[in-house]
Amino acid sequence: MNIFSRPNYQSDATQFIDQLKARNPKIASGQAQGRALLWDKAVDRDAWRAYRAATVAQQPYVYQTSHDSLS
Repeated sequence: MNIFSRPNYQSDATQFIDQLKARNPKIASGQAQGRALLWDKAVDRDAWRAYRAATVAQQPYVYQTSHDSLS
């Protein structure tokens, strides 16, 4: 047995969220819709590969002009 374990302990925040979800069962579906809106997306790996290949390496000092452009 772990000396730090507290059986059947729930924090105040956990109790509040459980009560809120019990009072309004539509919260879970709303969370799933919100997550699907921003996070659950199919990733186009070819597009990401092309995006990474098209990036230009940044100079150590961004505002430094190159010597080639001065001529």
